[in-house]
Amino acid sequence: MRRLAIDVQAGEYAVARLAPDAPTPPGLLDVTDPVLVSVTRTPSELSVICPAELAPGDAEVEDGWRLLTVRGPLAFTLTGIIAALASELASAGVALFSLSTFDTDHILVRGDQLDQAIAALRASGHEVALPA
Repeated sequence: MRRLAIDVQAGEYAVARLAPDAPTPPGLLDVTDPVLVSVTRTPSELSVICPAELAPGDAEVEDGWRLLTVRGPLAFTLTGIIAALASELASAGVALFSLSTFDTDHILVRGDQLDQAIAALRASGHEVALPA
């Protein structure tokens, strides 16, 4: 695996679950701050990933996540990025939640495992930058 540059994003994130027929929480996609907001609908749920303070109040919420972003953009032809990161973190006993966007890949780790995750990624040769 090539060496990746990974940026730890500021703040705490949440993963929320709403009913599959729930409307998109109002205003969630209108956020202008430079943060990640993801809304995904499947036949069984509406999932939201967002800064913890924006998590919908009427949702089942798992908070306490920290967001790490692979510096991109990444070419669609690249393979194995999430697999490599998942393997490196799994070897260190760090659970993750992953998602991809057009430009790059993101992973969320529990806040209490952030230091462990950073150490594992750096030990694997990746550059990990903390928020300014």
